[in-house]
Amino acid sequence: MSDGCCGPAALEIEPFTAQQDPSALPIVVIGAGPVGLAAAAHLAERGLDFLILEAGERAGASVGQWGHVRVFSPWKYNIDAAAGRLLEAAGWVAPDADWLPTGAELIEDYLAPLATLMGTRLRTGAKVSAVSRLGYDRVRTAGREQAPFLIRLADGSELHARAVIDASGTYTSANVLGASGLPAHGEQSVAELIDHALPDVLGADRERYEGRRVLVVGAGHSAATTLLALAQLENTPITWAIRAGNASRTYGGGDADALPARGALGTRLHDLVTSGRIQLVTGFFTHAVERDGDQVRVISRDPSGAEHRVLAERIVAATGYRPDHSIAAELRLDLDAILGSTPALAPLIDPNAHSCGTVPAHGVDELAHPEPGYYAIGVKSYGRAPTFLMATGYEQARSVVAALAGDWQAAREVHLELPETGVCSSNLAEAQEQGVGLATGISGGLLSTPLPLAGVSASDGEGSCCG
Repeated sequence: MSDGCCGPAALEIEPFTAQQDPSALPIVVIGAGPVGLAAAAHLAERGLDFLILEAGERAGASVGQWGHVRVFSPWKYNIDAAAGRLLEAAGWVAPDADWLPTGAELIEDYLAPLATLMGTRLRTGAKVSAVSRLGYDRVRTAGREQAPFLIRLADGSELHARAVIDASGTYTSANVLGASGLPAHGEQSVAELIDHALPDVLGADRERYEGRRVLVVGAGHSAATTLLALAQLENTPITWAIRAGNASRTYGGGDADALPARGALGTRLHDLVTSGRIQLVTGFFTHAVERDGDQVRVISRDPSGAEHRVLAERIVAATGYRPDHSIAAELRLDLDAILGSTPALAPLIDPNAHSCGTVPAHGVDELAHPEPGYYAIGVKSYGRAPTFLMATGYEQARSVVAALAGDWQAAREVHLELPETGVCSSNLAEAQEQGVGLATGISGGLLSTPLPLAGVSASDGEGSCCG
C-alpha cells in the first residue's frame, strides 16, 4: 500500500461485477474498538486493502460508555504491537507502560490517534445490519466460496468485501435482568429505570442514583465496582441481589489473593455488606418487575417457587453480555451450544475452568467458521464467557490477518504472555498505587476459603435496609 502507513487517503468501493476477482476487494472490519483497530493496523502493515465500519460516531464508541472505569491491565498490555508501530512512525509517544488507564484515557491516548491514521478507511456512523454472500443465502453451496461478501448498512447502502472481520463486540447486547435468560415479566415496561453494567454513579449519572433506593443485580466485578461507587453516595440505600447462595466468588481471596487490588475490592465489599451499608440478598432469581408508584417491585421466584420482593427506584443489571450473531444469519456459523463461541474455542475460555489470565493463546484455527473468510474476533468471539482480555483479542487479530494474507505459518504461531492471575478491569484508586486493577468478569477459583453469608428467606420483608 502506498500514500502513508494506512494506504491512500480515500478508498472508493466500486460495485462488484462477475468479471472482477473477489480477491481484489477490500477486507471489511466491523467495529473500531481496540481489537478492530488492531486488526486494521495489521492489515495496513501487510499491505492489504481494508475498510473499517463503526456504528458509533467515533472510534471506541463503546469504550466511551465506560470511560470512567479504570481498566485492569496496564498500558503495556493495552497497545497492539502493529498499532504501536504505526503510531510511533507518526511521532506518537506511548504512555507509561505501567499506568492503568481509564476507558477515556484509552480513547484519548491510543484509539483516537490510531483512528486518525486510518483516514477515510474508517467510516463512523456506519452500522452494519447484515452480512451475506452476494447472490447466496445460507443454503446455497455451489460456487459459494468464490462469491464476495455482501455487507448491508442500516441506511440501506451495500458494499462488497473479500473477507469480513467482525470485531463489533457485545456492549450493545446486554443480558436481560430475568434469571432464566429470558426478560423478567414487566422488564421492558420499566426499561428507563434500568442501567446495565457500569453506570457512572459518581459522575454523569449521579443525579439518577443519589438519594434513591438502588438494586444491583449480578455477581461479577462490574457489580462489585458499581456497589463500591454507590456506597459513597449519601442517603442511598443499596440492595445487592445474586443467584448464588453466597458471594464468595465475588469477594475473592482477600489478603490471600494473588492480585492485591482484586483482593482489596472483595474485602471492601465484604466489609460494606457485614456493616449493613449494603444489603445482600442471595438466592435471588429475578422473575418479574412491577411498578409501585415511583418505585418498582422486583420479584424473585426461585426454582422451588418461593418468592422474595425488593423495592427499588433504580436498577443496575450487571448481568453480563451475550453476542448478537443476527447480522450473520445468512452465513454458515458453527457456534458452541453453551457459550456461543466457536466449538474449538469454547473449552479454552470456559469460565468454569479458566480466569482471563489462564486462557491459552489461540488464533485463526480456533476462530474459523464453516464460512471461509468470516471471523468474529475480540469479546464477541468469546460468546458469553467473561474471560476475555484485550491482549488476547490483539493476538486473535494478528493471527487472522496473517491467515488472510496467506501467511499460515505466522497465523498458527500464536503466543501470549500475561500474568497467570489475569488482567481485566478496575475502578479503585488504590489499584493505581499497587500497579494492578480488578476484574470485571467472574474468574474461576477466586476464593480459597468461602466466606459464610446468610441468605434471605422468602418470608423476609421487602429490603429492610430500605424501609
